[in-house]
Amino acid sequence: MKKPIFRGAGVAIITPYTEEGINFPELGRIIEDQIAGGTDAIVITGTTGESATMTDAEHRAAIKFAVEQVKGRIPVIAGTGSNETSYAVSLSKYAEEVGADALLVVTPYYNKCTQKGLIAHYKAIAEAVNIPIILYDVPSRTGVGITTATYVELAKVPNIVAVKEANGDLSKILRLKAAVGDDLVIYSGNDDQIVPILSLGGQGVISVLSNVAPKDTHDMCQAYFDGDVKKAADLQIAYADLIDALFCEVNPIPVKVAMRKLGYNAGPLRMPLCEMEPEHERQLEAALRNHGLLK
Repeated sequence: MKKPIFRGAGVAIITPYTEEGINFPELGRIIEDQIAGGTDAIVITGTTGESATMTDAEHRAAIKFAVEQVKGRIPVIAGTGSNETSYAVSLSKYAEEVGADALLVVTPYYNKCTQKGLIAHYKAIAEAVNIPIILYDVPSRTGVGITTATYVELAKVPNIVAVKEANGDLSKILRLKAAVGDDLVIYSGNDDQIVPILSLGGQGVISVLSNVAPKDTHDMCQAYFDGDVKKAADLQIAYADLIDALFCEVNPIPVKVAMRKLGYNAGPLRMPLCEMEPEHERQLEAALRNHGLLK
């Protein structure tokens, strides 16, 4: 069995911005609050961190900062995916050099490469680094999904150890597990499927919800691991309203608005992301109040 990078809830952490760039003091504060809340890993420069609109310098600086802030207390996983293989290799090598514990590598977007191209892309990155890689399957954003046959092939690569599954299809995840067994660790990429994926042998979640509810997201996973399936399921069901609100518009629009409401200087969204529609903001605020996160 390939060793999990973490078990439980890893936060797909937001990036707080000012008009000039990344707000590093606030990012440090958020990381500290996540660790205090029981988060099991920090996932920096992912989709929720608005990596698609970061400059190269910002991307590298955010990874380095997270590693230095965390100081080895929990794993730091760096999002280093790109639709250009040589850039993904360069960024992945940099993340390893500055001390990231693992990489989260999304499928190449826009190009819509074949499965043969996907295999070549991931193998090129894996051969360039020595740290573990999490494949990231999110076809709704990238236009490219990873097939079961491709997972079987990539599972043969020693440092490709896991997958973040955000395709939304539990039947596909069942067949993935049946095909690869313990040769790939599975993490949920959807907050509304944490417990269902744990029930299929998953080892946790890379979570947007954890930004606003780190303890309960961690506890949901831990309860399942401890054999208290009812508690885990009850938490999953209880948070349905907040999960819906956090995805009522494209991520990370709602979660950045939520973090502002919780008192964090999350700063602006980067265009083309824009502010929430008023009715969605009211939905989000009601859900935060329902869970006692807002008074």
